[in-house]
Amino acid sequence: MKTTVEEQIRMIAKGAELIVGQEELQKKLETSIKENKPLIMKLGLDPSAPDIHLGHAVVLRKIRQMQDLGHKAVIVIGDFTGRIGDPTGKAKKRVPLSEEQVKENALTYTSQIFRILQPQKTEVRFNSEWLSNLKFDEIVKLAATTTVARMLERDDFQSRYKNNIPIGVHEFFYPLMQAYDSVVLNADIELGGTDQTFNILMGRNLQKAMGLKQQAALFMPILEGLDGTEKMSKSLGNYIGIDEPPKVMFKKIMEIPDNLIIKYYESATDEHPDKIEEIRKELKDGRNPRDIKYELAVIITALYHTASETEDAKRYYDTVFGKKSVPENEKLPELIIDLDKDKLADIIHLLIKEKYIPSSSEFRRLIQQGGVRINNEVLVMDDLDLVLACGDILKIGKKTFIKIIK
Repeated sequence: MKTTVEEQIRMIAKGAELIVGQEELQKKLETSIKENKPLIMKLGLDPSAPDIHLGHAVVLRKIRQMQDLGHKAVIVIGDFTGRIGDPTGKAKKRVPLSEEQVKENALTYTSQIFRILQPQKTEVRFNSEWLSNLKFDEIVKLAATTTVARMLERDDFQSRYKNNIPIGVHEFFYPLMQAYDSVVLNADIELGGTDQTFNILMGRNLQKAMGLKQQAALFMPILEGLDGTEKMSKSLGNYIGIDEPPKVMFKKIMEIPDNLIIKYYESATDEHPDKIEEIRKELKDGRNPRDIKYELAVIITALYHTASETEDAKRYYDTVFGKKSVPENEKLPELIIDLDKDKLADIIHLLIKEKYIPSSSEFRRLIQQGGVRINNEVLVMDDLDLVLACGDILKIGKKTFIKIIK
């Protein structure tokens, strides 16, 4: 709380795509510093995809930076709204999650978010706490704060309406109910990706309709994955998971395109804007992007792993990248396989589970391209029936080495 308003605005705006209500945010920060009272940051999570990767973590890292400035985060798990399903970006009605699915996913989420957020400055709430208690007349009043025309401004609803694809009346309630979360919490600022623009702005409108000060809205960009073009996604195999082994994480970060270096510094690290400006200048002045990316890999890996694990990942990468052969005097990642299921084809599911490969089809494609080796021998498709021995070294692609243990 001792930092100036200007400094806080710089940190908050770093990497942000858009801030709506920045003047209001500045006034809130002035009051916050004067009264030594933290702002309430709201983040709503739809518990339908609980595996967090760096793309999901963009907003969480921004919240962590604001926690470091002294503010408080309220994470709203949409256990009630999740039963409806967020229609954002959907071309058809979304299948609601069951109560059991919502609870299971919510537990997974909460276990992961505290790898980034400070527990002592974070409150986790479930919106069924207040939404399930609303009476029908209160719901009618809530619905009266907006119009059908306003709802149809959403691209997804508009597209479905024009193409005669059914829109359930209950789907209109999703943005209203998540907006009501902001009313209950009296949120000062709500964060989200740019794909949540309509939902978050609905929170501002509802607060105003109910006579409350409006929350500022902070939108973070969508982070591209390893391919440099598509949104980071587990299904596309272009993701970097926050729980991936440090050596895998380090290697993947080194594979991002050079043109995304600054975006990753802004969106996936907690580095100060001044530091990022220095890096931008170094790139412009001709410094080797690989060297800057290497520093980025160290920073991001260290955010999710210990110092010793990060150092091991550096040594491993240096050895593999330099020699392009099996690393010597390095402890390789080990894959323990079933004695009764010891053929190469049998362990594909383990390689997927441990995140060495994104899918079975991708592994087979690599084999066809000569990108998979056992003990430095190139494999072909017929080798899927090869029986693996304890101590065999499996090489996938250019830099991934795994020691087989039975």
